[in-house]
Amino acid sequence: MTRRTDQLKLGLFLRATGHHLAAWRDVGAQADAGVRIEHYIGLAQQAEAAGFDTLFLADSVSVRGIDSSTFDRVIAPSLTFEPLTLLATLAAVTSRIGLIATASTSYSEPYNLARQFASLDHISGGRVGWNLVTSSDPQAADNFGGAGQAAHADRYQRAREFHTVVDKLWDSWEDDALVLDRANGIFIDRNKRHFTDHHGEHFAVRGPLNVLRSPQGKPVLVQAGASEDGRALAAATAEAIFAAHQNLADAQAFYQDIKGRAQALGRNPEYIKVLPGVSIFTAATSAQAHAKHQRLQDLVHPEVGLSLLSSLLGGVDLSGLPLDGPLPADVPATNASKSRQQLILQLAEEGLSLRELYLRLAGARGHWTLVGSPTEVVDQLEAWFQGRGADGFNILPPTYPEGLDDFIQLILPELRRRGLVGTGYVGKTLREHLGLPYPQHPAARQRQLRASA
Repeated sequence: MTRRTDQLKLGLFLRATGHHLAAWRDVGAQADAGVRIEHYIGLAQQAEAAGFDTLFLADSVSVRGIDSSTFDRVIAPSLTFEPLTLLATLAAVTSRIGLIATASTSYSEPYNLARQFASLDHISGGRVGWNLVTSSDPQAADNFGGAGQAAHADRYQRAREFHTVVDKLWDSWEDDALVLDRANGIFIDRNKRHFTDHHGEHFAVRGPLNVLRSPQGKPVLVQAGASEDGRALAAATAEAIFAAHQNLADAQAFYQDIKGRAQALGRNPEYIKVLPGVSIFTAATSAQAHAKHQRLQDLVHPEVGLSLLSSLLGGVDLSGLPLDGPLPADVPATNASKSRQQLILQLAEEGLSLRELYLRLAGARGHWTLVGSPTEVVDQLEAWFQGRGADGFNILPPTYPEGLDDFIQLILPELRRRGLVGTGYVGKTLREHLGLPYPQHPAARQRQLRASA
C-alpha cells in the first residue's frame, strides 16, 4: 500500500470532566466542570495552542437515564451547556481552531438551525461545522410533543430533507451580494438573492436566510451515523464523519464503504474526512499507562456500568442479570442507535460477560481505547492512518485535565517527529484545516459554465 503523503487531522471531543465513565470521580477532576464556562474556555485555548484542527461538542436534548433508579450516579454527563451557546463563547476566545457542534434534525426547524450556524460561522471567521444527528435517545421525544420517538428510517428521511433545506438556505446570497453603494443608495444586489422555495413532505420554507454567506462559504457538514441509513446520508452529504470502531479491519471496511459510496454519487472521496474516535491512556512507560487506566476502571460502579450498557443497547433491561454472565442472546433490535448496538453485539460474541462488556465500553462508549507508552500509541494511530482506516482522529481524553495534558505533552511530539501532523495552522477556516474546497455558489457556477460553453 502506498504511503500517504498528507497529514492526519486532529479533533478534540469536549466532554465535561472527560470521556471515561468514572471521570468525574477521579481525584484530579473538577466534578462540576460541565457547568463552568472557564473550564471549557481553558480547554479550547489549550487545544488551539497545541494545534488541534477542531473542537467537537456533542449534545442530547434530554437527561439520559432520568427514569432509572441509578440516575443519581449516571447523570453527570447530561448536565452541561447547550452547544451552540457554548460555541459562541468559544468562538470569541479563540481565533484559529475549528468549532463543531451537534444539532438535531428531529427536534429543530431548518430555518432556525441554518440561521444559528450561519451566524456562528460569521462570528468565528469561518470556523464552524454542524454535526447533523437524528437523536437516538427515545426520551428526547418526551420533550417535544410527547408523541414518541419516530422510527429510525423515518428520522433519516426527515434528516435528508432537513439537510436539503438548510443547504439551500446557506446559498440564499451569493458571495458578492453585498454592494454597499452609498452614492446610489444600493445596499445589496437583488440579482444575487435566491429564494429557497422548498415544499416537501416535512418542511415548507420560502427563504431567503437573513444571514449572508460566511468566509468559508457555508459551515462544514459533519455526520456520525454508521447504520445503513446513516452511511447513505453521510456518503451523500458529509464532509467529515465521526466513526466508532474497535479494530483496524472494521475501520478499513467502513472507510472504503463510505468513500466508495461517495464516489458512486459523483463526489470526490478525498473531500470526506473519516475521523474515528479514540480515547488514549498514556504515560512514560506502558506499565504506568495501564496503571492510569486501571485506576479509572476501578471507579466504575456496577450499576453505572450496567446503565451505560443498557443505554447503548437501546434501553434493554439488564437488571437482575448476573454481572459475570453473558449478554442475553435475544436482545431486541433497537430504534435508537443501530450501529452502536451492533458493535456491542459483536463484542459479546468474543465471550465477554456483562461486567467485561461495560468495562470495555467505560473508556469511550464504544470508541477505540488505546493504552500504552507514546511510541506504542502512535504506532497504532499511524497504522490506522497509513492503512486507510482513518484520515485523522477525534481525541476523547479519558479525563480533564490529565488526559489532554498527556496527549499534548507525550503523543503530539511523537506524531510531529514522524511528520504525521504539522506544527501550526496553515489556514484560517475550518475548511482549510480539513483540506476541503470552498463551496462555489450554484448560481455562480452556472454562470461560469454558460460563459465557457
